[in-house]
Parts: sequence; C-alpha cells; structure tokens
Amino acid sequence: MTAVLPRPDPATSIPSPRAPMAPSVPAEPSTPHTSAVAYQRVLHRAVRREFRLLAELAAWATPDDAVRAGELTRHADLIARVLLQHHATERTLLWPALFRHLPADEQDAAREEVAEGTSRTVLLDHTLRDLSTHARQWAVAGTPPARDAFVRALRRVSVAVDASTGAEECALLPLLGRYLPEGEWTAVTRGARCPLSGREQMLVLGLALEDASAAERGRLMAGLSPAARTAWRLVGRRAFRAAVVRLRGAPPAG
Repeated sequence: MTAVLPRPDPATSIPSPRAPMAPSVPAEPSTPHTSAVAYQRVLHRAVRREFRLLAELAAWATPDDAVRAGELTRHADLIARVLLQHHATERTLLWPALFRHLPADEQDAAREEVAEGTSRTVLLDHTLRDLSTHARQWAVAGTPPARDAFVRALRRVSVAVDASTGAEECALLPLLGRYLPEGEWTAVTRGARCPLSGREQMLVLGLALEDASAAERGRLMAGLSPAARTAWRLVGRRAFRAAVVRLRGAPPAG
C-alpha cells in the first residue's frame, strides 16, 4: 500500500500572507557587510525560503491539477537552476578570487573550509537534480504518489540547503568580508554566466529583495545596470507581485 502524506482539511484555506522571514543564520558581528557578503546572504535566504514554501504549497496541491503542478514544478526548477549556477560561480570564480587575497597564514585553513563546502554543494547539486526528476514525474503522472514524492524531494532539498548555506555563512562569509576587494567581486559578477530569461531575472530579483534589509536592498539595486533598475521599476516589480500571488495565494511579504 502506497504511503500518502497527511493532507490538510480541504475546507481550510492556505495561511496568508506570510510575515518577513528572519535569517536562519544570525549575522556574524565580525563579518563586514561588503557587497559580496550581502549578495551571498540575500541569495541564501531567498532559496531557503522558497524551497520551504514550495514544500508546503505542493503538499496542499490537488495531485491531478495539471495547471497547479506546472506552476509549482516550474518554480522549483527555476530556484534549482539559480542555486546550481550559484554553486558553479563559487567554484570557478569566487573562491579562486578569494584565495588571491588571503594572507599566507589563512590559506591552509581556508582551503580546508572551501573543500568541505564544495563537497557539500556537489552533493546538494545531485539532490537538486533528483528534485527535477520528481517534478517531471508529477507533471506527467498527476497521481498522489508522484505528488508526494515531489514533496519529499523538496523537503530533502530544503534540509540540505539549510545545512550548506548555514555552514558557508559561518565559515566562509567572514573571509569574503575581510579579504575580497570590491573590485574582485565586481569582476566575479561580470564573469558569471546568467542563463535566465529577462522575466526570470526580474522574478529572482524580487525574491532576493523580499526579505532583504534596507542596506541589503540598496547594495543589490546599486549593483544592477541602469537598464535593469529601470526594468524593475517599470515592469519587474508588478510582474513579481503577480507571480507571487499566483504561486502562494498571497502577496509578497513586506
């Protein structure tokens, strides 16, 4: 007999709207709030929040509702692609840039931390790809077991993301804050490949801004091109709000 996740009473509505989320990992007092640190924190916070919310929303979804399954699995795919690209950028650009500026007496300890962090993200990348498989299976089958497998996969990803980002924020963000020059961070952002469409970029920007502090929002917006800031102001903000309402049944927090 196939195990089925407990379902809420269908007569009960999904709680909304949610309150802004506090960071899972408190800010280190000794970590300077540079652009690199701010970016890492807001991106980590956004992906942690989205995977947790997706698991909750998917558990409420009617298994054979193809439209709802499509909305949830597409969003999960987007967040997974963002995180996969983020990990690739860290491995190929960010950590090498950091090592170019680390003092000699910090190199060995940092190398060990980066190696451990890279191992965690490689395992997480495999978990993200497994999630994509379960998403496709639910979209095709439309059955309770397929939906429930997708929910369980989301929960596994959420736990792994919490652990990976929490460890990185404790061990590596203080080094970024102390030793990575702003010019190097600018070079990393310019060298990073962005595989997202314009619409997807605006959605991800909105997700990153949603729970950001005023200072973090300022840093994020200052790092955008003038064209991107104009696009966000004219169409991006409105499109983001509509997408969140459609997905969660409630407007963005804040």
